[in-house]
This record gives sequence, C-alpha cells and structure tokens, in this order.
Amino acid sequence: MRFSDTPQLFSGRSEPYSNVGNTLQRLHLDGPLLGGIGLISALGLVVLYSAVAQNMDLWIQQCIRLFIAVVAMLIVAQLPPDLLRRWTPWGFLAGLCLLGLVLFKGDIGQGARRWLDIGIRFQPSEIMKLAVPMMAAWYLHERQLPPKFLNLLVIGIVITVPTVLIAMQPDLGTSILVATAGVLVIVLAGLSIRVMILLGLASIPGGYVLWQFMQDYQKQRVLTLLNPDSDPLGAGYNIIQSKIAIGSGGLFGKGWTNGSQAPLEFLPERDTDFIFAVMGEELGLLGVLSLIGLYLFVIGRGLYISIQARDTYSRLLAGSISLTFFVCVFVNTAMVTGLVPVVGVPLPLVSYGGTSMVTLMAGFGILMSIHRHRKLLPH
Repeated sequence: MRFSDTPQLFSGRSEPYSNVGNTLQRLHLDGPLLGGIGLISALGLVVLYSAVAQNMDLWIQQCIRLFIAVVAMLIVAQLPPDLLRRWTPWGFLAGLCLLGLVLFKGDIGQGARRWLDIGIRFQPSEIMKLAVPMMAAWYLHERQLPPKFLNLLVIGIVITVPTVLIAMQPDLGTSILVATAGVLVIVLAGLSIRVMILLGLASIPGGYVLWQFMQDYQKQRVLTLLNPDSDPLGAGYNIIQSKIAIGSGGLFGKGWTNGSQAPLEFLPERDTDFIFAVMGEELGLLGVLSLIGLYLFVIGRGLYISIQARDTYSRLLAGSISLTFFVCVFVNTAMVTGLVPVVGVPLPLVSYGGTSMVTLMAGFGILMSIHRHRKLLPH
C-alpha cells in the first residue's frame, strides 16, 4: 500500500468532523469560541442548580434565557461587520433614548430604577456595554491613529454621557463596565504611555467628583473593603461570608449540592453576584481554576480574532469586547474574594439573569461575524 493511499483509510472517520466544520462555517460560528462558551454555560447551569436550592422553576427559566441568548448570538453572527458599522450610530442613539426613558418611566427594584417593561422586562444599560465600544470604534474607523486630542475629547463625551445616565439609576457596577468598554477602544487604538499616564492623573480629581455623587451605601462598600471586620453584621457581612464559603471548599470542595453557606442562607445573592463563592465551596479550588481556565481560553480566542480582523472598526471592537469580558470576570471574582468593593457585577454566563446573558452572547456573535469576515493572512 502506498503512503498516499493512507488518508483514504480515515476518510470515513474524518467525514463527520468535516460536516461539523462545514455546518459551523455556514452558520458563521467559530468552533473554538463556541466550545469555550458552551462549557462555561454548562458549568454555570450545574452550579446554578445548587445555588437556587435545586429550584427547578428558576433553573428552567435560566435554561430558557440561555436559549434566547444563543439565538441572539446566532442572529448577530450572520450580520457582516460593515452592516454593524453603518448602523452603529443609530443603535447608540437608541440606547441613549432608552436610558433617558428609564430615569422617568423605569421600574424600581431594590431601590434602583434600572428596568423597562415593554412586554418584556430588560435593562437598557446592558445594551450600552456593546453600543459604547461600537460607537467609539465607529468614530475612530477612518481617523488617524493614535487618536489626536480632539478625537479623544469626542470619544470622552461618547463614553461619559451613557456612563453618567447609568450611574444615576444608580448602577455603579454597570456604569464602570460601560466606561471601561469605551476606554479599552481608546487604549487599543494605540494610545501612548505618556497620554495614558496623563489621563490616569486626570482621573484622580474625577474620582473625587464621583465620590461626591455616590450613594451612602456605595461609599460604605468602598470603606468596608479596607476593613470588612469593622461591621461584620452590616456592610462587611457579604464579603466575610463569601470568604468563609470559598475557604471552606478547600482543594476538592464539599461536593455538588453539599454546600452549607448557600442553603442555610448565610451567603447573600448566592445565585447572582456571589455565585462564585458557591462554586468555591462545592467544587473547591480545582473547580474554580477549571472555570477560570475556560474564561482565559475564551478571552484568548477573542483577542486572536481581534488580531485577524480586516479593518480598524472590527479590530478595535473585537478587542474591546474580549477585554471587557475579562474585566467582568475579574471584577466579580475579585469582588467576591474581597479584593475590590462590592459593585454588583454578575459572573458572566454563570450568574442568574437574562439581559446580561443576551448582551454577552450578542457580543460573542459580533466576534464570530468578525472572524468569518477576517482578512486573509499569508501562509
């Protein structure tokens, strides 16, 4: 038998894999990115089942939300980046209008006015996590890079207006993420180290101004970070209980659904902001590291897609989406472990919720669209 004949021996086995690849290509889906997202979502459903005390109604609701989010990802993945770029200004303006409508007509929940109910209940602020970086990338698409001072000023306005509207709801966590998504576009546009240092120094008085507008409970969260034991039954309670849950899990954890902090209701917001602590207690350090490894894989794949993008808009947008996803993961895990103040940022693809998951999946759909229309690289 000749060596050249050997591939025919495996043709029957490789055909299914070829069919899968062809299907993904027709649907404009990236296999590695889809696989990473799928594994995180599956692990999230496993942990959520325990976090909601095995409440099948809540768990099924999350499955339905995940399905809707996947459909949103599939739809967005079919839209070419050129079309997204043309519609970006209109989408940004629509998002601003919705944020303004929230301040007057929004539903109030847990002391904040963040939701709109138009048959379906959703948070317009989540839309701005995509609209702001898309608008910043749109503005820089055909302009000189690194951006000049005037361009930085315009983008600063683009970022500041929705950030302030979201902070007024109040929603400090989402406003920080929206601002971060926009700033990352500027950084990826080739901002010099000198300018970044100057902007960092300029943010000091900006931080003082922000402190003056923060609610009392938000200020207390920042102060509690420095010494959570100063008020163990009040402001420091969440962080203390979270640390206890994570620490008690050890290396291998107590076992799935065998945790004590969540079922006994010592752990607050166990199915949303503090679900990472539930995972740490039940699956241990190995389970936590597995999740973080999957997150890093998805982030790395997103950055790889950004590098391959064919134009400035696609490159800046893909990079911002990928790095904002990293910031979401970092802020939640750091918040739960007491490294940053509690700001109400959910754990991506794991925490219970609908609008945030749809936004995340739509962002991944944009990444897949950009990858499908990537530039041809030399071999």
